[in-house]
Amino acid sequence: MAKSVDSKAKYAGILVRPRITEKANMAALAKVHTFEVSPLATKHQVAKAVEAFYKIVPVKVNMVRNPSKKVFAKGKKGVKSGVKKALVYLKKGDKIE
Repeated sequence: MAKSVDSKAKYAGILVRPRITEKANMAALAKVHTFEVSPLATKHQVAKAVEAFYKIVPVKVNMVRNPSKKVFAKGKKGVKSGVKKALVYLKKGDKIE
């Protein structure tokens, strides 16, 4: 019991949140789950975090970096923040709930 609590605490800052979008939901049907992750996270850390939190070993992990963008809306300039995403591929029988 103590091991799972320690591993969850160790990887708590890696997975920020699941990315809930139409595209991510369509990918989830094909066993590819999308997470927003820490900007400093690595593939290995994401795989270990998914294993610690969801008790599932991913087949592979791909990382994507969406850059920040300058926007102009309602007469004001601003910046849309960038995000780092992790695409986590699972085996056929596995699922994340």
